Amino acid sequence: MAGRGRQAEAARNDIRLLEAAHEVFTTQGFDAPVSAIAKRAGVGMGSLYRRYRTKEELLQRLCVIAVRRVVEAAEDGLAESDPWEGLAVYVRRCVAARSGALAPVAGTIEVTDEMLSATRHAMELAGRLVARAHEAGVLRADVSTLDVSLLVEQFSRPAPRPPTGTDHHVRERLLAIALDGLRAPGATPLPGDPPSTDWYEGRWGTTS
Repeated sequence: MAGRGRQAEAARNDIRLLEAAHEVFTTQGFDAPVSAIAKRAGVGMGSLYRRYRTKEELLQRLCVIAVRRVVEAAEDGLAESDPWEGLAVYVRRCVAARSGALAPVAGTIEVTDEMLSATRHAMELAGRLVARAHEAGVLRADVSTLDVSLLVEQFSRPAPRPPTGTDHHVRERLLAIALDGLRAPGATPLPGDPPSTDWYEGRWGTTS
């Protein structure tokens, strides 16, 4: 019983650390000291370093968690029978989870096999959502899967101050406008070619 109690406490500490790390990194910047994370989580530095030996290791874990949330959002979207509603569910869920908030760390940390595998699985599911919406004629034909992912990334950027109810309302309003902009047929042709997978993965140094 005592062993299980210690394991449960360690799991709770880990959740607090990860939540605190996400908040600190996305509001104070990725050069924020890990001491700020431990303080916010209410744990000692020893507890933090026993779980994550380096800041990079902590960021890698946060990236995996963020991508897993994208996978869950895509699975929920694919469960919707309506292709447009499925895509909209996916976008809204990703934005609500701020799944793209860690994008600025691209190129500054080593990409692990787990990160790469999770990301490619998430993109495969998102591609199915986009393809289904294209086939139904509800998504403008010149919008790619990466266009949608990068749109989510833009909406995941942290506010310059702690968010308020008004900030949430404004974000939801702008997101509704953006979603309408994705609808077929699209009034204004999009400039240039869509972003490529090589370009997207190259930001993280994962073109191999």
